[in-house]
Amino acid sequence: MSFQVTIQPSGHTFATQSDETILSAALEAGFNLPYGCRNGACGACKGKVLEGTVEHTDYQAHALSEKDVAEGLALFCCAKPQTDLVIECREVGLKAAIQPRTLPCRVEKKVQLAPDVIAMYLKLPANERLQFLPGQYVEFLLKDGARRAFSLANAPFDDQTLELHLRLIPGGKFTEYVFKEMPEKTILRFEGPFGTFTLREDSDKPIIFVAGGTGFAPIKGIIEHALHHGCKREMVLYWGALAGQDLYMPELPQTWAAEHANFRFIPVLSEPKPEDAWTGRTGFVHQAVLSDYADLSAYQVYCCGAPAMVEVAHRDFTASGLPEGEFFSDAFTFAPKK
Repeated sequence: MSFQVTIQPSGHTFATQSDETILSAALEAGFNLPYGCRNGACGACKGKVLEGTVEHTDYQAHALSEKDVAEGLALFCCAKPQTDLVIECREVGLKAAIQPRTLPCRVEKKVQLAPDVIAMYLKLPANERLQFLPGQYVEFLLKDGARRAFSLANAPFDDQTLELHLRLIPGGKFTEYVFKEMPEKTILRFEGPFGTFTLREDSDKPIIFVAGGTGFAPIKGIIEHALHHGCKREMVLYWGALAGQDLYMPELPQTWAAEHANFRFIPVLSEPKPEDAWTGRTGFVHQAVLSDYADLSAYQVYCCGAPAMVEVAHRDFTASGLPEGEFFSDAFTFAPKK
């Protein structure tokens, strides 16, 4: 059965089937609603149902609380319409809406960046290139039908290979395979690009980047894109990790800071080890931002990392004046257990 969905305040409308999620139908119709994980874990696609009813597939409770449901909120990545709908959410004004594609790739090389982090470089067939926006992600298509999502760490101008940063997840089928078994030259398949975590180039506001662990990957791509194209906006990167070894590529942002007067790098360790001989900032990375910026009303924030970090950063930054529409995030979530 087909239903009509109206987006407010834009007034845009699109059709969707009862077995199709609101997000999938919106993207298919060319409307860029914000989203991240697409599996009900990050909450980036949350919006309000003003009229009509929806039914949710499985999602994680922290992404949509009972209070949220009582207030009429829904996760559009896993909400399916039961009637015609009027929904309220902001649309992402991306200059280019790139249609995802399914492509084969070869693992060109793997580089160990930390004990539990690997950079994996993918090579596409000679006649193919992946068009993407900085900060977007791809999903590997596994033989059992499962998918695994990873952010692109390179900028679009540097697309000879695709760079991904993978953290080893104990018990994680795909990452354990990549770390322990998968040889270079392995052939994989992926679909992409996906995601709305990308640079808003129509703004001149200064930018605060907040990365937790491998949340540095998409932020790396965004910063490299901005610097390559001569962006003059003030930019600062706060990169949080447990200990020194977890800042797995510190020389790169240090180089950016040395070469670009409008860029600063502030690493933050929450549990530095004695051998780190750490004299820099300590504690939670979002608290370091709040210590430096009492009023965030004039800024944009791009935040990527674990869902808990993203959630608390969003809460505390908006409480410190950051406009709701100037917080852009990508929460790294594990694949849901079946």
